[in-house]
Amino acid sequence: QVRLQESGPGLVKPSQTLSLTCTVSGGSISTNNYYWSWIRQPPGKGLEWVGAIADSGSTDYNPSLKSRIYISRDTSKNQFTLQLSSVTPEDTAVYYCARRGVVAQIYDYWGQGTQVTVSS
Repeated sequence: QVRLQESGPGLVKPSQTLSLTCTVSGGSISTNNYYWSWIRQPPGKGLEWVGAIADSGSTDYNPSLKSRIYISRDTSKNQFTLQLSSVTPEDTAVYYCARRGVVAQIYDYWGQGTQVTVSS
């Protein structure tokens, strides 16, 4: 069974860079036909897709965040990382990593989520 686990600081100051890592076990992030995604949920709001990195290493970002976001991966550690720069309190959310199949287009495995608060 595939498992995903988010890690990173729970508190980030405004204007700083948020950095989260998703560690995957039970499956390789290089396996064909999967996107490894970041999704967030601000308090009182719905889920928002942040971005993803494909099995090939190519990336796709939410256009509203594109100027501030960078997703990378370390295949030797089976991890992928989200960096979001110039954060504001509006970036406060629970951040999830998840796997989405290219063919089925569904998110079949999720991490438990990690709360990130942007505050001075």
